[in-house]
Amino acid sequence: MDEHLYVITYDISDTKRWRAVFKLMKGYGEWLQLSVFQCRLNRKRHAELLATLDEIIHHKDDHILMLDLGRAENVNPRVVSLGKAFQPVDRQVVIV
Repeated sequence: MDEHLYVITYDISDTKRWRAVFKLMKGYGEWLQLSVFQCRLNRKRHAELLATLDEIIHHKDDHILMLDLGRAENVNPRVVSLGKAFQPVDRQVVIV
C-alpha cells in the first residue's frame, strides 16, 4: 500500500468545530499534542480526510496544515523533540 506519513496541525476558532475536527482526526491518526496529529494515509484516505475537513471548517476563520513527510515505509524524519520522544506511527491492522 502506498501510504504517506503526514503531520497535521490545526487552529480552529470555534469550540464546536474544534471538537468535530479533533474527533475526526482521532479516526485517522495518532494524537501528538493539543491540535497536532500524525497520520498514515493512502491517496483515498487522504482525499476523504481533506473533503471532510473542508466541510467542517470555516475558511475565513480556521486553518489546517498537512505536512507530507513522504512514503511511510521509508520516512526517517529529522525531528527535534523535547520531552516525550517522537515516534512515527506504525502501520496497524484495524478490524471494523
